Amino acid sequence: MALSKAKIKWVQQLSLKKFRKQLGLFVAEGDKMVADMLPAFTCRALFYTDAYTGPLQADEKIEVLYDELCKISRLETPQHVLAVFEVPSFDIPYDALSRQLVLALDGVQDAGNLGTIIRLADWFGVEHILCSHGTVDAYNPKVVQATMGALSRVKVHYVDLPMVLEKLNMPIYVTALDGNNLYDATLSDSGIIVMGNEGNGVSSQVQALATQKLLIPNFPVGRCTSESLNVGVATAVVCAEFRRRQL
Repeated sequence: MALSKAKIKWVQQLSLKKFRKQLGLFVAEGDKMVADMLPAFTCRALFYTDAYTGPLQADEKIEVLYDELCKISRLETPQHVLAVFEVPSFDIPYDALSRQLVLALDGVQDAGNLGTIIRLADWFGVEHILCSHGTVDAYNPKVVQATMGALSRVKVHYVDLPMVLEKLNMPIYVTALDGNNLYDATLSDSGIIVMGNEGNGVSSQVQALATQKLLIPNFPVGRCTSESLNVGVATAVVCAEFRRRQL
């Protein structure tokens, strides 16, 4: 049976934030991506071709032709499966977070950057990311694909960032051009690393809460160089240094 127009529309509209929010659903594509996410999220529908060999753990399982999969896919070259998942709801475990390294994102706008940061968090064992309400939606299809499945292991919370930072009462490390050299700074095993907007950095309201400001120095010092690093690259450098100190 051909894939209905209603099903096609249902999946396609999830590319828009207003429908993801209204329906509480998001889309993930690709054999490995879906296999990673199936144990972590409730799957409402699984659209797959006869070439798909992965798990079929879903409320509704719909076998489709490859041409039909292409109609609902956002990928230039779709693989063999597309899944519609429920957006999870997480409580913030304040007590547990006080003993962990946590990332906070203040107005990160680019979907690729957020996806990269979620993947980095997974790599460096950061289980929770606190996002300001001005940060791009983690369930945007571009973000989901960029996480390469890491979204199934990292919990993303959208919060009133200044209020939550104050409530956590943890060391707060803000990346800033007027900060202390990252490699000379005293860093704690637990704390909150705040990364800012691609153009404007960390907001003044959040900067005012900083325990310490950190700068990733260029090399050699004083050399004329790029104005700043991409926020995803900067996150990788800072997380790597925090974890290096713990080895």
